[in-house]
Amino acid sequence: MARRGKIWGTFRIRLVLLATLATALYALLIWHLRGSSYIADPLLSAYLDMAGSLVAFTFAANAMVRFRGTHDRVSLILAFGFVLAGLIEAGTSMAFYRGMLVAPHLGEQIGLGWLAGRTLLGVLLLAALVVESRIPVSRDPGKEIAGVMLIVGAVAYLTSVFYFMLPRAPKIQPGAFIPRPWDLLPAAIYVAATIGYGRRLRRVDAVLDRALFVAAGLNVICHITISESQHVLDAPYVLAHVLMVSSYVVVLGGTLLDNARLFDQVSHRAASDSLTGLANHRRLLEVLESEIQRSRRTDRSFAVLLFDLDGLKKINDRYGHLTGTRAIKRLGAVLRSISRSIDTPARYGGDEFALVLPESGAADAERAAARICERLNQDGQEPSISVSVGQAVYPADGTSIEQLLSAADIALYKMKGRGRKKLHLGHIAACL
Repeated sequence: MARRGKIWGTFRIRLVLLATLATALYALLIWHLRGSSYIADPLLSAYLDMAGSLVAFTFAANAMVRFRGTHDRVSLILAFGFVLAGLIEAGTSMAFYRGMLVAPHLGEQIGLGWLAGRTLLGVLLLAALVVESRIPVSRDPGKEIAGVMLIVGAVAYLTSVFYFMLPRAPKIQPGAFIPRPWDLLPAAIYVAATIGYGRRLRRVDAVLDRALFVAAGLNVICHITISESQHVLDAPYVLAHVLMVSSYVVVLGGTLLDNARLFDQVSHRAASDSLTGLANHRRLLEVLESEIQRSRRTDRSFAVLLFDLDGLKKINDRYGHLTGTRAIKRLGAVLRSISRSIDTPARYGGDEFALVLPESGAADAERAAARICERLNQDGQEPSISVSVGQAVYPADGTSIEQLLSAADIALYKMKGRGRKKLHLGHIAACL
């Protein structure tokens, strides 16, 4: 423990030193950019803002998909927030570019649309954290959407009133230590959001949550950077917009990765049994059809084993349904552990299981049954369980799914009628 504490202390010292060095380098960069004579083309600024708007809209669409799949309120609130922020940024960008075409000048006023849109998004990041901490799971998605629209509308209205009711538009103060002090207000909001999402990472481990933490930090840097802008379209101004678009890209990337993982989970659940994790009946039929097609091309056989867990009702009556459920899981675990990577174990009924063995014949199927019986014998759990098994081999026992399953089922029930030949714990020799 003492050594671990020493290692952690050393790591923290190095982290602080690294953060200090990065801050110093960043301050030097901003000071250099502030003194630069670079002035960007207004079209570049318009492109950056429009790109940010498109990414924001794309994120909103993917966030709604995530909400539908997980009922995550953070995704829902940010979906509406990014739509509004994107609309504000797109409108502000078009108005700015049109104004530059009519009367080209750099100007000294800070765009109220910029401040309103950036503040709105920062406040909604915080609002999402507050709502999520109060009621983390949505109970009625329809009502939740209506409630979130009300929250977002109220925040948007109050933010607009705050900025557009100012007696005069904020102005840039060239030569001042902080030429655009108003941009420090959104920066402070994003600092709070960064801290909030950093603490949230202790409870959740979704890619989107890590992306939101990084994006909030990027927006802090964005507004500190633009606060040092002395003229519209100068180097700090352009860098700030690049950072803003980058934060949107980070959030979009996190959402896409989370949605991809969500779709994988949905696909897996659609093809797997919820109790054992094995393939379900639908997946079993798909695998059998695929194996039949492959065997027709390669002229090689494959085998199917059907298993029936004997006496499940007696186990339920004597020991309870939880013990019966554990018995089903025990057999499922044995099938999974004994299978090769190319095999497909499946549960296609209450106490009925199957095992598809590609590139296998009758002898291979018998050896697989023996291994399963041996593994059950080493289970060591109570109550003891027994299984009956039937096998079928393509094409000897059938050339269609129905014929193969029927042949294996007939063989299984013939074995059920001969108790001495059941796959029973402690009677491995009877497997063959």
